Amino acid sequence: MYPVELSGRVVQLREFRMEDAAASLSVVGDDRVTQWLSFDSRSGVEAENMISGAMERARLEPRTEYYLAVTADDEFVGFCRLGFDGVKAAKLGYAIAAEHWGHGYATDAAEVLTDFGFRVLGLHRISAAIGPDNESSIAVAVKLGMQYEGRIRHHVFTNGAWRDSLLYSVLADEWSQRSVSLLASS
Repeated sequence: MYPVELSGRVVQLREFRMEDAAASLSVVGDDRVTQWLSFDSRSGVEAENMISGAMERARLEPRTEYYLAVTADDEFVGFCRLGFDGVKAAKLGYAIAAEHWGHGYATDAAEVLTDFGFRVLGLHRISAAIGPDNESSIAVAVKLGMQYEGRIRHHVFTNGAWRDSLLYSVLADEWSQRSVSLLASS
């Protein structure tokens, strides 16, 4: 399915464009952000390659991921990704530029892409691997109704050291129940 455009309460998700490369440095080139990610900060050239690669993979048939730009009021603020992992399963990832933290962008983007994964793509399971000290990202996972599954020891090598990850997941039937509960409380 290409192109994809999704709207949340405060963000929009869309396919990457090459002009996003410079703006993406506010995420992938900022140590304040990448300390929480599974890779070290990237240079301008590496950011261009990341965007170019995401654009190429978006046109694969079948798609292997939905790696989308997150915008707010038409301004690039971050990215959100569902990478397919197994049968009807995907890994969720998200990152927002530090100057845009605290506005609910990560929660909204993750919720929109998770809903897309279950309702449109027919996924059964979506998981997220989060650094143990990343309290904000853990809060996003909990808001999505994800359950803690355990600790993955020395899961990623980033910033010169091995880092553990905490694994969270939500299943399709749990997501459906969550959606029904939210509708009932509105």
